[in-house]
Amino acid sequence: MSNYFEKIKDCNKIFEKGKKMRIEKRLIVITGASSGIGLGLKQKFENKGDIVIDISIDSTENQCDVSDHKKLKAIFDEIYKTYGEIDMLITCAGYGISGAVELLKENDTKKQFDVNFFGTANACKYAIPMMKPNGKIIIMASATALFPIPFKAYYCASKAAVDSFAQSLRMELSQTKIQVTSICPGDIKTNFSKNRVKIYETNERYKDSIRLSTEPTEKTENRRMSPEYAVKKIYKVCEKSHLKPRYIIGKQYKMFNFCRKVFTTNLIDNVLTKIFYKKK
Repeated sequence: MSNYFEKIKDCNKIFEKGKKMRIEKRLIVITGASSGIGLGLKQKFENKGDIVIDISIDSTENQCDVSDHKKLKAIFDEIYKTYGEIDMLITCAGYGISGAVELLKENDTKKQFDVNFFGTANACKYAIPMMKPNGKIIIMASATALFPIPFKAYYCASKAAVDSFAQSLRMELSQTKIQVTSICPGDIKTNFSKNRVKIYETNERYKDSIRLSTEPTEKTENRRMSPEYAVKKIYKVCEKSHLKPRYIIGKQYKMFNFCRKVFTTNLIDNVLTKIFYKKK
C-alpha cells in the first residue's frame, strides 16, 4: 500500500513538472537582436526551441531602423500574418550619443530619442494588439535611467523616458494578463560603447573633460560585466512567471539604487559627478 501511495506522489510530481514544461514553440520578437545583448537573448531563446524574430538595421529578414515607424508597423503586420500571436516582445534596439549639451547638434539629439524612446514605444504600440493574452513585454532601459551622468544627458534622458514609459504601460495593461517590465543593466562589455557617437567638441568651459569623461579606457572596460552574465540574468527575468516593475542588472548598480533610496539626491549627484566627471 505504501508503494502505491509513493507511485501516486511520483505521478503528481511528473504532472506538476509537466504543467511547467513548454508545450509549443513561443514566438519571441526582439528589436536589435543582430548584436550585443539582443543577439545573446536571441540565441538563448532559439536554443530552448523558441521562434525568434529579429527586427534591426542589420537583420537579414526584417531589416529596419526602429525609428522608421511606418516600416516598423509593416514588419509587425507581416509577422502577425506569418506567425500569428506574439508571446513576448523584447526591445533591445538602441543608440548612444555623448558630448556637452550646448555643443551637440539637434539632428543627433533628435535621433537619440527617435531610436531609444519612439523606437521602443512604437514597437510596444504595434505588438500589443498582436500579443497572446498572457504575453510579456520586456523593455530594455539602462542603469543611467536611474543614475544620470555628465556628458551623456540625452542618452540618460532617453533611457529615463523609456523606463517611465514601461511603468505607465504596465499600469495601462494591469487589467489584462499582459505583463510589462523595465530592465536597467549597468555597463556591459559589448560594442555599444565603441559604436556610441562621441562628440569631443569642446570649449573653454569644459577643456578636455568631455573626452576624458566619455572615452572608453582599459580601466572602465575591465569593470564592465560580461555579455554572458548579463544575458543569463536578463533571460532569467524573461522566464519569470510574475514580473516586477523593474529589474536592475549588476551588483554595483543595485548598491547605487539602495543608496539612492537612503541618501539625498544632492549627495548622490555629487558622488556621481566625482566618479564620472574627469579632469586633468
